[in-house]
Amino acid sequence: MNTPRLVVLALAAVAAGGAAFLARGFLGGGTPKVVAAVPPPVTTAEVLVASSDLVPGRAVTPDQVHWQSWPKGSVDPSFITQATSPNIDAVVKGTVVRAPIVSGEPITANKIIHADQAGMMAATLTPGMRAVSIQISIASIAGGFIQPNDHVDLVLTSQTADGGKKFRATTILRNVRVLAIDQLFDNGKAQKPVSDVKTATLELTPQQTERVTRAQASGVLSLSLRSMVEQVTGGQSRVAAARAKYNANENSDANGEVSVIRYGVLRADSTTGGQ
Repeated sequence: MNTPRLVVLALAAVAAGGAAFLARGFLGGGTPKVVAAVPPPVTTAEVLVASSDLVPGRAVTPDQVHWQSWPKGSVDPSFITQATSPNIDAVVKGTVVRAPIVSGEPITANKIIHADQAGMMAATLTPGMRAVSIQISIASIAGGFIQPNDHVDLVLTSQTADGGKKFRATTILRNVRVLAIDQLFDNGKAQKPVSDVKTATLELTPQQTERVTRAQASGVLSLSLRSMVEQVTGGQSRVAAARAKYNANENSDANGEVSVIRYGVLRADSTTGGQ
């Protein structure tokens, strides 16, 4: 075989190798394997949440709350965490629900308050409502059985216009929440003797406040205790409203952040009822 032919064959072999190399590059055969990165594990913190719906004005007990794992990056500074307050009994001891809390919602310092804490009365008031005290007697509070957080009707007894010894009784407000009997804010064991009771503090709207003030000047006010079933139903309706708002905020949260209701109480304003 002559030399020119060998040169041609060599050049052809080199050209074929180059073509094969280029074809492999175009087809991706030379691309290195891509290994999927494993995301780091999510760091969590134990957050105190409600085990059931909690109604404002009621004492908080350890069985109503529990610890729940929560993404650490989404823990709000107002949340109560196990790292800062490991003892549940100590956290809830002597506390009262300040605003509606739905099951699974984190407990925050703004949602509960200690019963002996300064400003307890203002803290337990529903936004937009007023605390008004009226003079009462033992007979006018069902013999001492009406306690804070009960719901009552307010009855005015006054003399008729024609004078004499004729009197009339009129229910001027219905389903009103009792905030305190004298300075007792809860229905615990350390109660005052009924003989010492002189005032009852009620939660009223501004319009109801004016009506009660006028009524005190025209006669004697008495409290008529309502059934506990009606009280529970009223509390559940307030919590249900808070739950609907909580769920709406949670469903509309597209970026994964935590939504927390603050002072989320819905209450209609009426001059004839406490709801």
